[in-house]
Amino acid sequence: MTASPTLYGIPNCDTVKKARTWLAGRGIDHAFHDYKKAGVNAALVRGWVDELGWEVLLNRSSTTFRALPEADKQDMDAEKALALMLANPSMIKRPVLDLGDRRIVGFKPEIYNAAFS
Repeated sequence: MTASPTLYGIPNCDTVKKARTWLAGRGIDHAFHDYKKAGVNAALVRGWVDELGWEVLLNRSSTTFRALPEADKQDMDAEKALALMLANPSMIKRPVLDLGDRRIVGFKPEIYNAAFS
């Protein structure tokens, strides 16, 4: 990893807070991309879907997703999931840690430990 990692998420998300605290506690310099302020880039999210799969990225347990009409939740595929995540970035599972050569979705200390050892 040559550049500093970028953590994507929403600052008031508890899981994002845990990831940011973990990184800061280990002195790992990183950028933070706030979906609420900076939005999301369609090409970037499409790349994540291609790399990780929409099933990993789409946060079906989010309040925003659960509030969708049932018809919008049916027949989900990559294109439909991508459109939903771009229209509602809070539907992207958080955080997404971009290490340059790969991405990690969610936060588990053991996975972060392995990534930075």
